[in-house]
Amino acid sequence: SIKIFKRCTGLGFVLLILILRTDLAACNLFSQVNLGAQRNQLRPKSNPVVLANNLRLARPAAHIDNIFLSAGITTMASAFDKLLDFSQPFDVALLDQVVVAMYQSRDENQRKQINAFMTAFQEHPQSWTRVDTILETTQCEQSKFFALATLENCVKYRWKVLPADQRELIKAYIVNVIIRYSSDEATLQKTKMCLGKLNLILVQILKQEWPHNWKDFIPQIVESGKTNETLCGNNMDILKKLSEEVFEFSLKQMTSRKVDQLKESLTEEFQLIYQLCEFVMGNAKNPTTLSTTLQCILRFLFWIPLIYIFETALIDMLLHKFFPAPAFRCDALQCLAEIAAIDPKSVDPKYHPRIQKMYADFITNLSGIVPPAAIRQFHQQGNSGEEFVQRLTLFLSTILKTHLPILETQELLMHLMQGLQYLVHISEVDDDEIFKICVEYWNFLADDLYHKEIQMQRPMAALMLTPSPVAQSPRLQTYSPILSQARRILIDRMPKPEEVLVVEDENGEVVKEHLKDVEVVALHKTVRETLVFLTHLDQQQTEEVMIEKLSQQVHPAPGSQGWSRQRLSTLCWAIGSISGAMREEDEKRFLVHVIKDLLSLCEVTRGKDNKASIASNIMYVVGQYPRFLRAHWKFLKTVVNKLFEFMHETHPGVQDMACETFLKLCQRCKQQFVKHQPQEQSPFIVQLLLGSSTVADIGSTIADLEPHQVNMFYEAVGHIVSAETNPPKRDEIIQELFRLPNARWMEIIGMAMQDPTQLQNQETMRSIAKILQINVRVSSSLGHPYVIQFAAIYERMLQVYKMYSEAISAAVTANPLSAKTSGVRLMRSVKRETLRLIETTVDKSEDMPRLVEHFVPPLVDYVLADYQTNHPDTRDPEVLSLFAAVVGKAGDLITSQVPRVLGAVFECTLAMITQNMEDYPEHRINFFQLIKEINHACFRAFFLIPADAFRVLIDAIMWAIKHRERNIADVGLTILLEMLRNLDGAGEVAGQFYVQFSMSLTHDILAVLTDKEHEPGFKNQCAVLQHMLSRIVGGMPPAPLFSPAEHPGITSNAQFVRMRILTTLQEGFGDRLTPKQLEEFVSGLMDPSKDTLSFQTLTRDFLIQLKEFNSDQWTESSLSLQLEQQAKEVERQKVEMARMQAVPGLMPVMMRSMEDGENPAPAVALASP
Repeated sequence: SIKIFKRCTGLGFVLLILILRTDLAACNLFSQVNLGAQRNQLRPKSNPVVLANNLRLARPAAHIDNIFLSAGITTMASAFDKLLDFSQPFDVALLDQVVVAMYQSRDENQRKQINAFMTAFQEHPQSWTRVDTILETTQCEQSKFFALATLENCVKYRWKVLPADQRELIKAYIVNVIIRYSSDEATLQKTKMCLGKLNLILVQILKQEWPHNWKDFIPQIVESGKTNETLCGNNMDILKKLSEEVFEFSLKQMTSRKVDQLKESLTEEFQLIYQLCEFVMGNAKNPTTLSTTLQCILRFLFWIPLIYIFETALIDMLLHKFFPAPAFRCDALQCLAEIAAIDPKSVDPKYHPRIQKMYADFITNLSGIVPPAAIRQFHQQGNSGEEFVQRLTLFLSTILKTHLPILETQELLMHLMQGLQYLVHISEVDDDEIFKICVEYWNFLADDLYHKEIQMQRPMAALMLTPSPVAQSPRLQTYSPILSQARRILIDRMPKPEEVLVVEDENGEVVKEHLKDVEVVALHKTVRETLVFLTHLDQQQTEEVMIEKLSQQVHPAPGSQGWSRQRLSTLCWAIGSISGAMREEDEKRFLVHVIKDLLSLCEVTRGKDNKASIASNIMYVVGQYPRFLRAHWKFLKTVVNKLFEFMHETHPGVQDMACETFLKLCQRCKQQFVKHQPQEQSPFIVQLLLGSSTVADIGSTIADLEPHQVNMFYEAVGHIVSAETNPPKRDEIIQELFRLPNARWMEIIGMAMQDPTQLQNQETMRSIAKILQINVRVSSSLGHPYVIQFAAIYERMLQVYKMYSEAISAAVTANPLSAKTSGVRLMRSVKRETLRLIETTVDKSEDMPRLVEHFVPPLVDYVLADYQTNHPDTRDPEVLSLFAAVVGKAGDLITSQVPRVLGAVFECTLAMITQNMEDYPEHRINFFQLIKEINHACFRAFFLIPADAFRVLIDAIMWAIKHRERNIADVGLTILLEMLRNLDGAGEVAGQFYVQFSMSLTHDILAVLTDKEHEPGFKNQCAVLQHMLSRIVGGMPPAPLFSPAEHPGITSNAQFVRMRILTTLQEGFGDRLTPKQLEEFVSGLMDPSKDTLSFQTLTRDFLIQLKEFNSDQWTESSLSLQLEQQAKEVERQKVEMARMQAVPGLMPVMMRSMEDGENPAPAVALASP
């Protein structure tokens, strides 16, 4: 170690003085340190070695089975014991073998044992004393990384319990190893991985020590950076990491007060840091050092004062020195983009010329690097080209969005248009991420132009802009050439809209599934909105471009690409996206032209697949223009009849397309189908149900459809029926609509009444499930009027439900494996559809009193009784979601029934879900959703259940809060918080609740709050705790929570709760936090003046402090911090007192001295005229 210190210069020499103050008699810096026995604390357990899983092994290890024999060790256990014996010299070679075995062993049990050893080693209070021996001796990179992770662990969690001299030793050692590793380029490259870890450890020390115990750190690191270029590059990396830790990653790492202090200190000393950065940028030759410096500046740009950006040479150096250089171009672009992103509201107008010059100079320099037309070729030049184009896109889109108003000047017009031209060509680059950035900018620009045009043309009656170029403002005319190019690109690259896929679920049922590619759907939405704005700005050009591209598909020119499925689909998506953006007469003309061209294309195209693709595009476009369809009944009817023809077409995908398009048309044009249209013998819905000479009846129309397509068809017709406003006529239509399903239903019921075993036939089960599915779909689209059909089948449906439920329970009880048989699965499918139908009907109902009176009692009799008595594996979770829906919809109407509901589902469901935290996940979430709905919609029902049951309910809620799954814990917290709020107006009941549960709930919430696994619920946990404590401080409950005889001196519940919380925290964390810290935290918890944010900040700071060990007395850092704050406060009070004394009458009466009347302070007299 002494040899190491002889090599130190600059910062290392200064720190050498610190080391000389300590006893250096021992050769090993850490060997004489004895921390004493430290209690093993509860803190997040992790093995930092896992972070190094991807490291390449330094050298091959011996055979795993014989790995310990060379050291004379016979078992792993004895090897671990030897390494954990801190009274003996440390065997680095043995550690190397253990670490290598961790990475090479294929024995999972052996790896677990080694992992347990590594965790135990890192948690040992003296483990950090082995770090220097390992680093100086081993040649194994994994062992070095393990040693550094151990040291980092110590710095993070045990720093404050180390004596001051030992902290200085660690600081000095780390600094000098950093200097040794970064003194020359060859060593730096060789030790790059370890050096990065050492830098992070140093930053962790700085978070503990700087500025109060290391005031000259910034001057030291700045001065040492000027002595050695390679060392300077590493110093820049340290400063970058420090900036990131303070300004970006500090939320859950440091207390708010500490963060504020570090930010203040870093800002105050930034002048020195900037001088170093400027020195490096002006003098350094090492590319790595310069690149690190630019990355460091990038992190600073988030927070530094603007004078360092606009009143220094920083921008000029970025533009003229680094941007033209290929090696630093991307780094410079990142910095420039960050400068461009500065909020214009925070920029003083005096800096506007600086921003304008920055943009102009950038465009000038950029044109010398790559012309706009060559952007696509530049992007194809490997990774460097891709990164450059992406950074360039970010810079241009950012500055042209953030500072557009100050760039729209006559002097900058050419540069502005040139920058936009670059964005146009970048938009053509085949890169999804780059295209998204460009689309967002075109959306911004089109939106801004449109609304500015609207403001200028406000006197016009219509908000639609006129398509005539005469109406365009000079500003819009300036941008028109650019918008014209952007319009073409967006039409060519229109993303696909949301898709509906037809898939099979786990039960073999065919269902619709919406496209899950959220990014594509979001991009489609942005492009669609942009095209709508562009159409408003120049309708004629948008129309011309689309017609031109469609004509190229229909009548391709010689040598052109001709017809393409993908290009046609993309164009049709774009055509459909501008629906409603034109005046009605223009839209009609445009759409007719489009449909004619598409029909012509369909006629001349050969191949069934191609024709089906074109037909699908025609129907998509038609479905996007409901306004046109509603105004042209004959065309709408023609389209529907064509869809009915497609429903008989067996070509793959055609029937699905026809049913989906029919559903869309029925949703958007439903009124037209119930009207008696001119020249029609009856409304279309009547013709559809009964058949006519021009419309096929419903039976023949759906004859060739699959079950899921039939369901979609009935859902569409349900939308039509919902538009009928005449109730008697609507009821007749509903009865006719269900004529075919009801006939089959009555046939099945009739057979079952004669022979109940007929219901066990699997084809009968499938038929019942199909009938119920049709009812579910119609109920969802028709809404409340469906109740007439619901009443007709309700009682028999529940009887079938009960019969199947008993059969399932008997089969599973006799043989648990029978639950997987096809018969049982089909019966469960019928039960699920029954419950789904009831839930949908309840959700759509507009007459809940009738439903509660007539439908809920039999539901309770059949479904709840069945649920309670069934085998656990056959209980349907949908029962719980159904009653949650009933309670949520009925509210107080069903309060009297809630005790019966809870009596049937509560105990049996809890017995299922509390056996462990994995089984019955659907039952678990649905159960707590039911409790949540009861709590929300009919809270009074909880007063009607027995006290013992309510106590179990509270226990169940707390069990949910402690659950490892976030959705369960969140529901539990929501229930408890709303329950507490509901109790605020409950008077005596609230008092009884707080007497029984306040102390246990407070204890449990504190336990959850300090458990890292429950960190996602932090805000709700704070809300619950704050609500309870504020009510207790406010006098709730009136009765005492304590026995005065057992707690003499306690006079209020608030005092008692404060004492209990403090005792609990001292028992759990007294060896981590000082008594004063705990008392301050508890006082803050009991402070009723704190708002939600302040309470959360207080609690977050407390949790951060728990991660660290603290000595029993004030550390030097905290003591100096306290004294400094006290001195500042005294000085502030002196200044304020002097200010008030200087002006007679300014000092408040309560602050004036009693002797003021006898010895008044001399007043400053104003000069008389």
